[in-house]
Amino acid sequence: MDKKNIKNIVFDFGDIFINLDKPATLLRMKKLGLKELSPELVKMNESYEKGLISTSHFVQYYHHLFPQVEKEELVQAWNAIILDFPEYRLNFLEKLANKKNFRLFLLSNTNELHISAVKNSMSDTKYERFKSYFEKFYLSHEIHLRKPDLEIFNFVIQENGLNPQQTLFVDDTLENVLAAKEAGWKGWHLIPGEEDIINLLDKNFF
Repeated sequence: MDKKNIKNIVFDFGDIFINLDKPATLLRMKKLGLKELSPELVKMNESYEKGLISTSHFVQYYHHLFPQVEKEELVQAWNAIILDFPEYRLNFLEKLANKKNFRLFLLSNTNELHISAVKNSMSDTKYERFKSYFEKFYLSHEIHLRKPDLEIFNFVIQENGLNPQQTLFVDDTLENVLAAKEAGWKGWHLIPGEEDIINLLDKNFF
């Protein structure tokens, strides 16, 4: 296939645009008394990420596990993963969008509490500016699907009439990139700290 045939770019959010501290939440939870990340907890977290349970139910579940901890402290621990959104990445995205060479989409495993934290971190105005550069802005808790399930990739393709072979997916999680490739997409597994999204057009996909 001609490498210059990419017409659609689908981006992850965390550690692609906004910086994350992925170990932070688990470390904070352990300080609050969490012994291990049990299969039940993983299932609960994934259900919340897919929007299958409400934020109040989710917080109450953790409060039941740690009744000695205030709910607000639990929320702060949960949101400890969220860091800053560098302005230079937003500027890069703006230039990319303004060129109109590609259809741009966002596809993120993101829950309601994290999005609230993101808005607080970067301001509602900056967040809305960010959203405006995408044709569609897919958050897992709003569409009740999550990566790396193949269903979410097929959903994006079908809803937007995309050709998978003309679609590039950018994510910092290898499992998600491999799933996208299984769905027929092209993929860039971006490694935070070693690579940056602003170097996208220097890659050999174009």
